[in-house]
Amino acid sequence: MKTKIEDFELSFFEGVVNRRPDYIDALVPLAHAYTRLGLYEKGLEIDKRLAGLCKKDPVVHYNLACSYALSGKARQSFAALKKAVKLGFRDYRHIAKDQDLKILRDYEPFSKWYKKTTTVRTSVSSGD
Repeated sequence: MKTKIEDFELSFFEGVVNRRPDYIDALVPLAHAYTRLGLYEKGLEIDKRLAGLCKKDPVVHYNLACSYALSGKARQSFAALKKAVKLGFRDYRHIAKDQDLKILRDYEPFSKWYKKTTTVRTSVSSGD
């Protein structure tokens, strides 16, 4: 159940986005609000739009990975996550613990990639 504040927040950001569809400073909080309220498909649509507008932003692609995961789309989530890492997202501990990405824990391609990526990263940082 939405609170009055959440209703206001959604109405406000939806209104801004209706008038300015590519306004990133309204799209980001709108996507977060949708996700926080469990409106995962709506959040996913906004995150896809943001990924198109912010093609080189690793955090935008990480959020897209989370939205895909919350929508039950492991393959697409994994692809967006790999792109986020390629663009510079490096918080592997967060990736491992993020409950939004829970669906990926049982997705074999992710498990193999994560193990390989973090093993290589640890070897490089320890000088092996």
